[in-house]
Amino acid sequence: MSAPGANSWLLLIHQIPPKPDYLRVKIGRRLQRVGAVPIKNSVYVLPARPQSLEDFQWIRTEIVDGGGEASICEAAFVDGLTDGELEGLLREARARDYEEVAQRARVLLRKTPSGKPASDERRARIESDVKRLRERIEAIERIDFFGSGASSAASSLVQSIAERLDATPKPIVEQPAVNPRADVQNRVWVTREGIFVDRIASAWLIRRFIDPQARFKFVAPKGYRPQKGELRFDMFEAEFTHESDRCTFETLLRRFALDDPALLEIAEVVHEIDLRDDKFDRRDAKGIERVLAGIAAAHSDDPSRLERGAAVFDDLYALASAEILK
Repeated sequence: MSAPGANSWLLLIHQIPPKPDYLRVKIGRRLQRVGAVPIKNSVYVLPARPQSLEDFQWIRTEIVDGGGEASICEAAFVDGLTDGELEGLLREARARDYEEVAQRARVLLRKTPSGKPASDERRARIESDVKRLRERIEAIERIDFFGSGASSAASSLVQSIAERLDATPKPIVEQPAVNPRADVQNRVWVTREGIFVDRIASAWLIRRFIDPQARFKFVAPKGYRPQKGELRFDMFEAEFTHESDRCTFETLLRRFALDDPALLEIAEVVHEIDLRDDKFDRRDAKGIERVLAGIAAAHSDDPSRLERGAAVFDDLYALASAEILK
């Protein structure tokens, strides 16, 4: 029996064949990228969260496809390692990740001109490096499960580099072409059953702004094989799901170039509720989450949840649009 108040953890237990050599390196990098830490040889741990489960499922697939063996289990530690020690291991790993970014930023800062303009070529190169550093910080923040508090040094250094470049004119950047929606019309869109915030919001977005004739299918989170023509969202191996530190709703906005300011307002709320990283400091998120939780409590079937939730997002969109026009 789990100890009172014990955290729940996901363990990936695996065995990788000695050949090919690159497979072990590849899996090691994947585990590091999703934030997992080893607690003994070939046993890695993550907090038991839906995204962590998807990450481990992807890695397990790669191990098995490479000829290895892997299992995923959920556990609560009742002896030996404590929850506090496991949280400490994860915080220390993230602190090392942030320090690696900080070291790279210090090198780039020394190479960034101060008090004089950089050539267009050099400026573009530095801006590209800054973009990569920021993306790396965002990726670390996504797996900083217990708030290591170590991101400030790296973020400050990257900001210093950007400020040095502000004195020179910025080059014109060609915007990417808009992703057409013609190929995703009248489709069956599949997601995990038991829909809540991100899946309700994403389904509403799909039907109202992407595929007005969309039909939805709600399936078990494990083992579903999509039928021809189906599109999946916010689930394992989905065509549209979390990317970097973006929730599925944000991914859909980005992939379909939906830049309506009212939708961006809603995206911040959905992100805040779904990822709980305080990125946007939306004070209204808790109230909206409470309303959606009420819908989930009152309706166990997903079509009803979607119908009621869509009405909420229709109203939120109307409000955000009206406020923007003031």
